[in-house]
Amino acid sequence: MAKIEIKELTSRDVDYSQWYNELVIKADLAETSAVRGCMVIKPYGYAIWEKMQAELDRMFKETGHVNAYFPLFIPKSFLSKEAEHVEGFAKECAVVTHHRLKQDPNGPGLIVDPEAKLEEELIVRPTSETIIWNTYRNWIQSYRDLPILINQWANVVRWEMRTRLFLRTAEFLWQEGHTAHSTEQEAIEEAERMLHVYADFAENFMAVPVWRGLKSANERFAGAIETYCIEALMQDGKALQAGTSHFLGQNFAKAFDVTFVNKDNKPEHVWATSWGVSTRLMGALIMTHSDDNGLVLPPNLAPYQVVIVPIYRNEEQLNAVSEKVKEISAKLKALGITVKYDDNDQKKPGWKFAEYELKGVPVRLAIGARDLENGTVEVARRDTLTKETVSIDGIDLFIKQLLDDIQANIFKKALDFRASMTREVDSYDDFKVEIEKGGFLLCHWDGTPETEEKIKEDTKATIRCIPIDGDKTPGVCMVTGKPSAQRVVFARAY
Repeated sequence: MAKIEIKELTSRDVDYSQWYNELVIKADLAETSAVRGCMVIKPYGYAIWEKMQAELDRMFKETGHVNAYFPLFIPKSFLSKEAEHVEGFAKECAVVTHHRLKQDPNGPGLIVDPEAKLEEELIVRPTSETIIWNTYRNWIQSYRDLPILINQWANVVRWEMRTRLFLRTAEFLWQEGHTAHSTEQEAIEEAERMLHVYADFAENFMAVPVWRGLKSANERFAGAIETYCIEALMQDGKALQAGTSHFLGQNFAKAFDVTFVNKDNKPEHVWATSWGVSTRLMGALIMTHSDDNGLVLPPNLAPYQVVIVPIYRNEEQLNAVSEKVKEISAKLKALGITVKYDDNDQKKPGWKFAEYELKGVPVRLAIGARDLENGTVEVARRDTLTKETVSIDGIDLFIKQLLDDIQANIFKKALDFRASMTREVDSYDDFKVEIEKGGFLLCHWDGTPETEEKIKEDTKATIRCIPIDGDKTPGVCMVTGKPSAQRVVFARAY
């Protein structure tokens, strides 16, 4: 019964949303919490996030960034200083109004102490531009103080009413980079650089192919001059924004009076960027690769890349197998491969096979007394659900190559799927038909927010990005017939 119960998932074809929700919970990634709209990230899910965090942190530091930490609470007046920014976030803000509780004089329990009202309300950070630029004002006087290249790993709160684990929660984990520059060009180059860092991470570690591009004016970050983004395609044909990088111009520097003396000895406002990815990437990872049997994890992000399950009838056989597993594990670890040896005698091998399939472990080895006699081991790969028996001799190099093959195969499968779900569409009538099938539609658009809004109202599709690579051939808008500079990427999205 345990094996059936642990593997049983609603099929993606029957109910994709239900499949996703069940998988997150049954694979032990996360669960809902007692706090409405918030989640508990469980150890296995957090281990995947830690792998993401470690690789991204390495990539940030390789590009010259350093980590810092800024307050969780932001004075309300700070948020008011940049008008477009506050308008973009006002409806999502959680507000702290008091600083103390007291015993209820009318009975048991606690009440908010009315005498403890704050002079100024504090906003639980939805993003940190305001508190950081207020701080940068004290750090920057001269061009010699620039650039400032800072990232912080933090939690943020955006008061969502409709939530889904990892994809949209009231509180989530993320990183946010905030940089200050002496020239416009340097800031633009920084925003573009971080876009490519995100895209490289998505494709080389998550094995998720992404579009790289610019957001339309309607879809830009509140307070940005330009927003760059990476957009991924989920198996249900919906797009998911996987990361954004913003060129903020001098908006926040002007709002917080952050100036510097330039090389010509003249005062000038600082140029800014911000950029971030969040635990939403966990949702992208799950929905891009996983199947009806459970998670499919790319080896580059799996908490453990190889699990070894012993097959034995008695303690003597277990001891013999365990000695061989020590040798194999040592060789694998020497090659930088993460290994788990599951010799838990409370679970049968069949149950373990089902569990590790559900949890998406890339490679499973099974070894028993007969394998010791024959000098072999059974190797199962999660991406194809295939098994083969190979020699123990050279197993470390075999596994290393296999992990590389699995990483490449998972990416190719996602890339092929995206290609099959990407079409060029030239008429609005065809667009309305094709958008019902899901995927990315490459269409000409006249560049106006009015046309964009009409398409959204008619079809629930949005411009996911204006690609910075690929075909830049001009044409005519599918809706108005007016000139179009290039095709843009439309989709329905999470």
